[in-house]
Amino acid sequence: MFLKINGKTEYLWRAVDQHGNVLDILVQSRRNKGAAK
Repeated sequence: MFLKINGKTEYLWRAVDQHGNVLDILVQSRRNKGAAK
């Protein structure tokens, strides 16, 4: 998912468990799937 913060595109990553509860949130300026894990 992406969002704009101060006019810049940022990527939002969420870690969820098997029940759908959000465990952690990461916002990055670049889309790097490997770094989000």
